[in-house]
Amino acid sequence: MRVPVIIYGDRDLISAMDDKVLNQAINVATLPGIVTASYAMPDAHWGYGFPIGGVAAFDSDQGGVVSAGGVGFDISCGVRTLHTGLTVTDLKLKKLILADALFEEIPVGVGSTGRIRLDDAQMDEMLTGGAKWAVEQGWGSPDDLERIEEHGMMRDALPDEVSARAKKRQRNEMGTLGSGNHYLEIQEVSEIYDQHAAEIFGLHTGDIVVTIHCGSRGLGHQIGTEFLKDMAQAAHQHGIDLPDRELACAPIRSPAGKSYLGAMRAAINCALANREIITHLTRQVFAKVLPEARLELLYDVSHNTCKLEQHEINGETRRLYVHRKGATRAFGPGHPELPDAFQDVGQPVLIGGSMGTASHVLAGNSGNDALSFESACHGAGRSMSRRRATKTWRGRHVVDELAARGIVVRSPSMRGIAEEAPGAYKDVDAVVDVADRAGLARKVARVTPVVCVKG
Repeated sequence: MRVPVIIYGDRDLISAMDDKVLNQAINVATLPGIVTASYAMPDAHWGYGFPIGGVAAFDSDQGGVVSAGGVGFDISCGVRTLHTGLTVTDLKLKKLILADALFEEIPVGVGSTGRIRLDDAQMDEMLTGGAKWAVEQGWGSPDDLERIEEHGMMRDALPDEVSARAKKRQRNEMGTLGSGNHYLEIQEVSEIYDQHAAEIFGLHTGDIVVTIHCGSRGLGHQIGTEFLKDMAQAAHQHGIDLPDRELACAPIRSPAGKSYLGAMRAAINCALANREIITHLTRQVFAKVLPEARLELLYDVSHNTCKLEQHEINGETRRLYVHRKGATRAFGPGHPELPDAFQDVGQPVLIGGSMGTASHVLAGNSGNDALSFESACHGAGRSMSRRRATKTWRGRHVVDELAARGIVVRSPSMRGIAEEAPGAYKDVDAVVDVADRAGLARKVARVTPVVCVKG
């Protein structure tokens, strides 16, 4: 180990973590050029190479590496939350109609495809332009861009580094949610913890918001798959001794490292464009069912990325490549990349729940750079494999149980619902409490599901 491992959690969360989380975090700490520590967030669980919930930063001036396993297969999977201007009372009579209309309009599930078809030129424009491209095509509002990470467009993307197969997989998938833990939820703001920050974020008890959770679909998965193979060869060529082949990596300044970073940034743009298009479709549905609604973006942030950022290490500002895999960027007050509206309170940090449990809105804290490179958790985190979940629950039973609690679920797959049963996840409130107490981010609001369109 070149640096220590730091795991955030309380006694119960850490005791419940799979042993592989610690082993994987230790393995990450052995990689060349790693700075300060290998971190695991309170929602951490076993992943491919890096633990999900893992954070690590590397210095290219010290032989630092970039790892596809440190980003994950669903590159730039992330969350965006939209205000509606509605309350629970406004929604009451239209809840089922709205659930059906969203399920009809927004494609979900394994291999789902939408009505958008991109030719080769459009694909490259999308991979370069991200949400900005989507807005230019008429799928979204220019006002959204101020409230999106990277202002909706990741710089230095290299579409030429994205394989033809990856592009082919994405050609018909723009504007689709996909499967697994991806969702579109209508949620009620049920509790406010930080009144000042909540006012700045525009959140009030009883408000209805919409949250979208998805990523770069088939394109991101294909990029991850291909570069893990390339990086295994690159690591060997550069004499990097890997404790686990799944930690395949390449020096940041090597051809393989530069190629991956260019392709990964293109996948980030794909995810940003995808969430922007889904937002456009969601607005169209609300306009038909509840025309008084106004869907304005609160924020959009990813949790599977590698970003070049400036961080202070021992009083020195350094440019580091920060890997966040299942971890959310959480810039504190005054950060230059934040919109003016959030300068006083910090970045909205959006923490997803699990269909039948709460989600949370946090805010980045001052001083969290020294704790985790300005990173926080990303969700509840799985506590059970999907295979075990399907042996424990039946999808129909989960849907009926949630309906009895007033939560409407729409999904094309009962098996998928069983895999994503709320009981297959950690206690999201406990995860968020740890993030708050540790200073990673502070609690602002708790939101609970009303309608869930589930992949």
